[in-house]
Amino acid sequence: MKAFLCRKFGPINSHTVDEVDNLVPGDNEVVVDVHAAGVAFPDVLVVQGLYQIKPEFPFSPGGEFAGVISSTGSKVKMWNEGDRVIGFKGSGGFAEQAICNAYNIMPLPETMDYIIGSIFPLNYGTSIHAFKQRADLKEGESVLIMGAAGGLGLTAIHVAKAMGAKVIAAASSNEKLELCQSQGADETILYSRNNMNRDSQKEFSNKIKAATQGQGVDVIFDPVGGAYCEPALRAIAWKGRYLVIGFTSSIPSIPLNLALLKGCQIIGVFWGNFCLKEPLVNADNFKALFKMFENDQIKPFVVETYPLEKTAHAIELLANREALGKIAIKIRD
Repeated sequence: MKAFLCRKFGPINSHTVDEVDNLVPGDNEVVVDVHAAGVAFPDVLVVQGLYQIKPEFPFSPGGEFAGVISSTGSKVKMWNEGDRVIGFKGSGGFAEQAICNAYNIMPLPETMDYIIGSIFPLNYGTSIHAFKQRADLKEGESVLIMGAAGGLGLTAIHVAKAMGAKVIAAASSNEKLELCQSQGADETILYSRNNMNRDSQKEFSNKIKAATQGQGVDVIFDPVGGAYCEPALRAIAWKGRYLVIGFTSSIPSIPLNLALLKGCQIIGVFWGNFCLKEPLVNADNFKALFKMFENDQIKPFVVETYPLEKTAHAIELLANREALGKIAIKIRD
């Protein structure tokens, strides 16, 4: 079979598609013929050795995918050959076959195609976990989404709106903000990636306050970090919740006196660890997400698909923050 392989850590464009042996499942595993795989920011980091999890070499990145089970291990009882499934694991999706523990897959709904299924787990799983378990988001509350035009930002817009929140989208260009509005954002805030001085940061904070009629925002969803973290926190409401999702920009230093003055919480969101520690709660989250999808409350947005041979290019688009929305790798029809 063909697989996009990382044989040693290095630049994204140093990794290539190679021929490798077909996979054989262990007793508690299944092999999935992959039809499509989603590209996510951990893929940018893991091939360069910058991610907190470092798979054994050689490995194929791609932590989310959709396809059909082609073989099962001797102890697998809940799955059969021919089942349409969504897979979610640390790596392995950018290949014609992926191997999974029987508990790292879920049924692909009949109403969902392989492309949509492949981009569903990581971003939607993170968003609903962030808003439901970590922020306890209530209907009518306001949510600020940083980096809102990225794949994760757009899913956060979808989920927050489905939960009844007012959504304020922040992004670095008018083109990105127009996309956010088309995906359901109620208000938008433009900020500059290249001019992060004190004046621009203060202006950003003031825009958040203006969008909430001076009350401050109830929940901040931040997968970006960087220079706008502190001004966003300065505009949080009393008893607000700042959700730390990731750091596509850089890891900021936060003055903790702001948490004291605002009576707010700074909350970490790590969906991957949540899946391991609370699998039943995660399963309930996806039942809710699939219901939202069936009711047209969430409409996943895939901006582009690429063949397996273009995987490095697709990952680089994400690394350079050039992708508006989610990118998928199409492996089979």
